[in-house]
Amino acid sequence: MRQEELEQYIQDYGKDLFSFCCSVTRSRDEAEELYQDTFLKLYEIGEKLVIETNPKSYLMGISVNIYRNYKRKLSVRQRIVGVTKSVEEMDVEPVSEARLPEEKVIEQEECGFIRSAVGQLPDKYRLPILLFYMEELPLAEIAAVLKLPEGTVKSRLHRAKKILKQKLEEREGYGHERQYG
Repeated sequence: MRQEELEQYIQDYGKDLFSFCCSVTRSRDEAEELYQDTFLKLYEIGEKLVIETNPKSYLMGISVNIYRNYKRKLSVRQRIVGVTKSVEEMDVEPVSEARLPEEKVIEQEECGFIRSAVGQLPDKYRLPILLFYMEELPLAEIAAVLKLPEGTVKSRLHRAKKILKQKLEEREGYGHERQYG
């Protein structure tokens, strides 16, 4: 792969990929590392690179594989040594239009809660949710990125939505009890 081609990939897909990396790792430092490793891997693949579908989903597939390998290695190290690694939560402010300050605060609180709830999901549910809602990939591409059957992706999305719905309902119920109780 020529440097010009790599620069074009970075220009075309870099912002979306970095945003995806931030959501996956939940840490800006780790996201930067994953982002760089993804483009480094793309460069290493070089001339053998054959992208038959969406280049963006191909890059995300590379990121997911690198992330999974990292998590696997970390898990092995934790079992062997007992080392724990803290994960920093990102503080990303949602984009909002001109509204009342109260509406902005409520929206930010809700977005923060949803972001937190998604962040607490196990990777097997969190990754499909991020790819589906954040990156707006179709099920077939998510299946290709995660190297899973499409039916498995559907069931994981369904299960993740069910978990998130339950968390939201618990939060709403808690809020009403606090308010009136």
